[in-house]
Amino acid sequence: MNIDSQLSGDADRDDTRPILIIPYMWIGDFVRNHTVVRVLRERWPNRPVDLLTTTLCAPLVDYMPGVRRGIVWDLPRSRLAVRRQFGLARLLRAENYGTALVLPRTWKAAIAPTLAGIPERVGWVGEFRFGLINHWRWGERKLPRFIDENAALAQPDGAPLPPEWPVPQLRVPAEEIARWREANGLSAGAAVALAPGSVGVSKRWTYYPEAARLLAERGLEVWVVGGPAEKGLAQEIVAAGGPHVRDLTGNDLRNGVLAMAAAGVAITNDSGLMHIAAALGTPTMGIFGPTSPYLWAPLNGLAATVVQDKSVLSCQPCQRTICKVNDHRCMRDIAASEVVGIAERVLGDRAQTAN
Repeated sequence: MNIDSQLSGDADRDDTRPILIIPYMWIGDFVRNHTVVRVLRERWPNRPVDLLTTTLCAPLVDYMPGVRRGIVWDLPRSRLAVRRQFGLARLLRAENYGTALVLPRTWKAAIAPTLAGIPERVGWVGEFRFGLINHWRWGERKLPRFIDENAALAQPDGAPLPPEWPVPQLRVPAEEIARWREANGLSAGAAVALAPGSVGVSKRWTYYPEAARLLAERGLEVWVVGGPAEKGLAQEIVAAGGPHVRDLTGNDLRNGVLAMAAAGVAITNDSGLMHIAAALGTPTMGIFGPTSPYLWAPLNGLAATVVQDKSVLSCQPCQRTICKVNDHRCMRDIAASEVVGIAERVLGDRAQTAN
């Protein structure tokens, strides 16, 4: 997408002061922030773009084209942490930012940019942030999707939404993938990455252990990818799938990025790893039950969007983190054999394309 025609009226296109994005810090949302980066880079090609990041999300910044650096600073979610806010402000002040895009609507998200004296602080009206945000935007609630709300802040005030946003990109050098395979004792053959975790148990598909067994029986290597919270799930999947299934869960998100980059296909819930795999260009199968693919699927597109289609459920999509009706049928009625069949077709299509 080229939006120069919309943005040519900017009076400050020659500005070279860096821009800071204050993003949402959930992994999937953080990946989608790269769309905001790309819009800013098209609008102001001479201005470096930095991302505030948590320690957890920091590895993603290394693979995002167009991002100068990540400012790593952990702030607690549940309290103000005044001393930490002042410490972050000192760090930001030294970078001489000209603009801060504050994507979250919270009061707390705007404190450090204000204390740092960043002259232009752009954000949506919310949580009585008068005095903290000085370039207000209105109309957030009228925008259809979360990505529209975020990326619109990178456009000039009042600019119409484009037909399509630039998609997030994560680029991993081939030699880094090769080193990762060698370090983990993995072959160079095609593998299926399973990402059984998600925020909210209702988004977790039921049959990953059975799918791992079926994939392994077909001679495929299977990797279980996720964080420490998925260790128990990974052990269950490995026990069901046998020696061709590897537990690659761990504390470092970089490991998950590299696993998704190396895989031939990824099977995921609606989760952060789904967005990572799609942004890497790995063929990705997203399994959706309580959430809407229109609202939450990656902009990159999926190799397959898997939803249950055997019956009409009046509760779907409910957007709830815990199922309270229909005994989780939106996920339980998606059979392992169906998902494995789709994965085989995706792998076959990829092999034909490679040849």
